[in-house]
Amino acid sequence: MSEEELENLIEQTLNSAILTLPAYLDEIKENKQTLKVEDPKEFVYGMVMGMALGMSGAFLSAQKKAPTPEDQIKVRDIIYKNIPQIRERIGLGNN
Repeated sequence: MSEEELENLIEQTLNSAILTLPAYLDEIKENKQTLKVEDPKEFVYGMVMGMALGMSGAFLSAQKKAPTPEDQIKVRDIIYKNIPQIRERIGLGNN
């Protein structure tokens, strides 16, 4: 898989996760006491990051050869460069 294909896959994963943000935020706010969540936005940020890292890692693992440490670093770097956009979409700014 080329780096461009990997980047496109990660972008699609992030975009899908970002589309679900309003529903996640509403759900968490409604169940704040049950979930014991102090800041729903930070909680959702963690979910989105986990989804992006997990789904990308799973896709890499499904390839014919196991992902190398370099592959995993590429995935991390691609996701991390999107952190400002993710935080902005959640309403956290670029903190």
